[in-house]
Amino acid sequence: MVPRLPLIVPARLTTGSISTYSYASSSLQPIARVLHCPFSSTAKVSATTKKQRQRYRDPYAEKQARQRRIANLSRQEVLKKQRAEELGDPIRGITTPFIESFDTALPPPAVPSAEKLSSSTTAASADEAPPSPANALEEEHLNHFLSPLEVERSLQFSRMLTEPLPSSERATADPQKEETERRMHEIQHQNAQEAVSRIVSLANANSKGRLRANIQRCIDAFGRHRTDDYLKPRPSIAVPKEPTPRAGPDTGSSEVQIAILTAKIRVLANEYEGVSKNDKVNKRNLRLLLHRRQKLLKYLQRKERGGERWQNLISTLGLTEGTWKGQIAV
Repeated sequence: MVPRLPLIVPARLTTGSISTYSYASSSLQPIARVLHCPFSSTAKVSATTKKQRQRYRDPYAEKQARQRRIANLSRQEVLKKQRAEELGDPIRGITTPFIESFDTALPPPAVPSAEKLSSSTTAASADEAPPSPANALEEEHLNHFLSPLEVERSLQFSRMLTEPLPSSERATADPQKEETERRMHEIQHQNAQEAVSRIVSLANANSKGRLRANIQRCIDAFGRHRTDDYLKPRPSIAVPKEPTPRAGPDTGSSEVQIAILTAKIRVLANEYEGVSKNDKVNKRNLRLLLHRRQKLLKYLQRKERGGERWQNLISTLGLTEGTWKGQIAV
């Protein structure tokens, strides 16, 4: 009997299968053997596009999702406004009498409280701390780097120089003429005094003169050469050292620098909100001053940790949390 030898012909690729054929030597009848292909060469009928899937979506579920999205967006806007109100204005903060006095460079009038009025009738105790210079009537600052004492001395000297001299011959002197000259000299001196007072007044000064006076007022109000008398320093664990005597007024402490920057920021903010809203240079300068003040406030808050110096600075300048927390965008 003749043996059957399987003959494998080249594989023929069909849809979804590969067929091999074996032939017998006698009959040469093909015997089909089907092998499944591990991959598919046609697309799935169940695959659909995004629009086709949305076509069969429930309209009620779509409406509910849309309402939830609108409610979430409205709630986010409410929370954003609430956080902004809690932080406050990062540029101006809260307006206080000391901040309003920057516009005129004149000290705010001292408003005595009820406790101070009642205590004024009684004897003041020896342990009572002196009031803060920022809330009391300070010495008036004048324009052109002058002090009231210098102006008063100059006026007295000029009056002495222009005073009419009495006649050496008293026998022939006219008393009525001397009286007239004396009255004219008095009128001219009063006119000169009024003119000088207007010239040196900060009400007629330019922005540069008012800023110089405001810087001096900030040094007098927040300098540690004065605040050490009525503000207690933050308690420290380290052994206290003997303080080094100051050579002059304090101009470099964080409180003084923050107050000076606040005065400069108010000037630039008033200009930017007015006719100079398109001034890009001053807008950049305002942004630099705000970020510099923010760094100093963060440093002072970390050092003082809610001490008396920190509370006095925040309450006097009306600074809010927005001036040192978060991002400041102008």
